[in-house]
Amino acid sequence: MRALAPNGVASTQAKLFRGLADPSRLSILIALKAGPRNVGQLVRTTGQSQPNVSQHLNCLRCCGLVVSERKGRFVYYRLASPRLLRLLALADGVLDEVKDLIDACENYNGRMS
Repeated sequence: MRALAPNGVASTQAKLFRGLADPSRLSILIALKAGPRNVGQLVRTTGQSQPNVSQHLNCLRCCGLVVSERKGRFVYYRLASPRLLRLLALADGVLDEVKDLIDACENYNGRMS
């Protein structure tokens, strides 16, 4: 694996976290923590529209965060790596410690000057 310069690492990590910051994509990833799901199941679980789920799944698949597998007439999606499952669990752990502060943070609520 080619080493990235520090700015390259930060830039790539920022892209990853920007992708995870989208509530629609994140809710899909959270739903996939329970195991493979097809689009219809994800629509019911997340409350999003079918076109929205499909669009975000395409993004997540292109970025390598989910993989798909056809089974009969359905395509099932799952997390591409157990590391992503661990990352989501780590985020839950961080939130256990700082949720109230993040909820109150003006910088994260779009009220930055």
